[in-house]
Amino acid sequence: MDFKNTLLMPNTQFEMRANLGQREPLIQKRWEEIDLYKKVLEKNKDNTPFVLHDGPPYANGNIHIGHAFQKTLKDFVLRYKTMAGFYVPYIPGWDTHGLPIENEVTKKGVDRKTLSRAEFRKICREFAIEQVNKQKVQFKRLGILGEWDHPYLTLDKSFIADQVKVFGKMVERGLIYKGLKPIYWSPSSESAFAEAEIEYMDKESKSIYVAFDMISDKFKDTQLLVWTTTPWTLPANLAVSAHPDIIYAWFEANGKKYIASKNLLSNLKQILDFEEVKIIKEFKGKELEFEQYHHPLFERVSPIILGEHVSDEDGTGLVHTAPGHGEDDYNVGRKYNLELLSPVDARGMMTKEAYQYEGLFYEKANLQIIEDLRTNGHLLKESTIKHSYPHDWRTKKPVIFRATPQWFASINMIKEDLLKAVAEVNWHTSWGELRLSNMLKDRDDWVISRQRAWGVPIPIIYKDDEPVLDANLIYHFADLFEKHGSDIWYEWEIKDLLPKGYKLEGKLTKEMDIMDVWFDSGTSYNILKRRGLSYPADLYLEGSDQYRGWFNSSLTCSVATNGVAPYKEIVSHGFVLDGQGRKMSKSLGNVVDPLKVMSEQGADVLRLWVASVDYEADVRISNDLMKQVAENYRKIRNTVRFMLGVISDFNYETDYIGWSMRGQMNRYMTDKYHMVAEKILNAYDNYKFHEITRILMPFVVNDLSAFYLDYTKDSLYCDDKNDFERRSIQSTIFDILYGLLRLLTPIMPHTTSEAYQHLPNHRFEDIYLENMPHVAGIRDQKIHDAFQLFENLREDVYRHLELARAQKLIGKSLEAQVDLVIPENIFEALKYLQIDKSLHKILIVSKVNIKLGDKIDITVSKMNGHTCERCWNVFEEVNENHLCDRCQQVIGGLK
Repeated sequence: MDFKNTLLMPNTQFEMRANLGQREPLIQKRWEEIDLYKKVLEKNKDNTPFVLHDGPPYANGNIHIGHAFQKTLKDFVLRYKTMAGFYVPYIPGWDTHGLPIENEVTKKGVDRKTLSRAEFRKICREFAIEQVNKQKVQFKRLGILGEWDHPYLTLDKSFIADQVKVFGKMVERGLIYKGLKPIYWSPSSESAFAEAEIEYMDKESKSIYVAFDMISDKFKDTQLLVWTTTPWTLPANLAVSAHPDIIYAWFEANGKKYIASKNLLSNLKQILDFEEVKIIKEFKGKELEFEQYHHPLFERVSPIILGEHVSDEDGTGLVHTAPGHGEDDYNVGRKYNLELLSPVDARGMMTKEAYQYEGLFYEKANLQIIEDLRTNGHLLKESTIKHSYPHDWRTKKPVIFRATPQWFASINMIKEDLLKAVAEVNWHTSWGELRLSNMLKDRDDWVISRQRAWGVPIPIIYKDDEPVLDANLIYHFADLFEKHGSDIWYEWEIKDLLPKGYKLEGKLTKEMDIMDVWFDSGTSYNILKRRGLSYPADLYLEGSDQYRGWFNSSLTCSVATNGVAPYKEIVSHGFVLDGQGRKMSKSLGNVVDPLKVMSEQGADVLRLWVASVDYEADVRISNDLMKQVAENYRKIRNTVRFMLGVISDFNYETDYIGWSMRGQMNRYMTDKYHMVAEKILNAYDNYKFHEITRILMPFVVNDLSAFYLDYTKDSLYCDDKNDFERRSIQSTIFDILYGLLRLLTPIMPHTTSEAYQHLPNHRFEDIYLENMPHVAGIRDQKIHDAFQLFENLREDVYRHLELARAQKLIGKSLEAQVDLVIPENIFEALKYLQIDKSLHKILIVSKVNIKLGDKIDITVSKMNGHTCERCWNVFEEVNENHLCDRCQQVIGGLK
């Protein structure tokens, strides 16, 4: 006889096969239809606000895995804080100016030379907006909710107006100036670069030792030994620097006299093949001050000067000094009133000030200069070294130090304020404060001008070639930009830009440089003020590279104009690498495309990967790693599906049984869930997302799936529908499932949204309108102490069952009888758990006999008897229908 139809089997429309690639867009469409984002804002509108300010990604190309990683981390915070009851608006933003967009437009065939600046800017603007719209769709595909119809763009008129006002305030404070100074210059981009735009890569450079002929009565017929890895800067040499306190040696070697650091003499002897070295005199470097020498290439006489930057760790202890090509050189040159000579143009070509090298690209000039030094006898040694060298982060080509007229924002004037502000920030990453503080301590003034077309114009008028630094005039330009757009700077005549009645006579010209894009994004905190949100922001969350980038520029602009950091707390993450820990690149073929992952496996699987890695360090992703994540997702989904299935006939209003009445094992599982939930909520509060999956998976896989949901199947399937124990189990499962779905929503919102629609008696249109669960903690410690004793016993029984199965003594565990000898403390624990008479159900065997003894002894044997054809337990007796008493009563009740 078939009793299958009498069993209360799981029943749910929540499918086992996730099919997330197709299902998630439909869920997102539903979110849009019900305007879910606005609904959660309305729900929490009177609550404490929490503002995560979005650092703007660059609007160029499809999003990559780093974008997906970062935006998902932010969404974890946004969703958690929302469900924790905060008012959490989210305004996504984009960085839309700069060289990469100019380059992309040019690649598309736009001839910059045939267009006016305003026409070229219009094309750049259209391209940037196209990129924003493309990336917007891709970010939304991750499941992120926010002000997608009203993001902030650095090209917006209002944004530019606010940015220019920040510039005006800094002018008002005297922080903005124009000066000639050596800065990072990229010949490949023909533009100045900030330190944040520099990346260090290995480069081979020429290393040479040069002899400079001294003009001295004190050191007759003597040469200074100088080492350099930038021979192309020798035409700009205006001094040789010595350290005032280093001990130098005047010595004779190979028939000539030289001066170098005494400490480096043994190295130099080996490098330069000096056979016999005879020291004539030892002295401190200060004795060399104002001695003179002949330039080794030109008819130029220059002095020896003193500088604290000189060291005797490598080289010769004497430093070739070109104030137009180096920071230290510039500083020591100012002290000695040296000229700021920089005979290299914007393209890296040597100028007429380099005499015979005019017209040569600086790297070619290197070779010619070395050859000339060899010819005239001043070259002592030439070699090639490999070292870390600054490169243009966009073109990946070397940059140089070059003195050019640039606009600067003074860091030195506000450095103490910046350091004080850093100390007041809550640094989630412990080393973050030290890292940014050290950067600020070592940072020179900020180069804020760029020689490009696509960006925010530096709104400065020149009168007779002198800049007019009038803050009120700049505020006027800001108002014009907000009304008419910043292109008017290039389209209108100066007289039309000036306020009515503003007296400015003489030769008037406009500054044509644009602002550094880091100044753009660095002023983005203004969007919070403009949109009526709390400022400073509660949180900035970005990659660790932003300590030198956005964290830094935002801090500078905010402290300069508002006196506070723009953020209360900083969270930073590492980079995404491949499975072997390598940087991703198309050439290596190791790029993981988030769009492909979402299409094939789903955004929730990608999000679960983000939640499974420790983001504070560099993280790894690969197909194999994603398979592991997908397997964890499958386990979670299947467990949720089973729980939904076994409470399909459960009505919370009529069937729910409270914690105090539902029996000890059910109480224990409810409390165990509360313990897990408390740890998960704490992990969310501390942004420890990887701990959530570490806490969650053992609970789902071991405590729920392999234990509680396994042994309760007998009651759930076979007991009477309204049996008190069955309703107690359903009440427990409902509590746990309802809590887990809410706890999981920040991480896998599509799956929890879908599951919530199948949850009995759900209250809202979507789970995102729910709050995070309240946790009760442990309500009866004795239950937990007793369960620990039972759990140890259970593990022992399982091991014996496995041995019996291996010996072919039993097949399924229901075929087993277990005879236990246990100490009294374990027996008392079973009694307290109220399972001393129902232990066979918990262990999923057909019979358990218990005896008291001094130590545990377990015997497994095959249960002799008859199998109930409905519940498959083995009994000593069954009735004529081959049913046990319980099943017969249930069937009788059904009749």
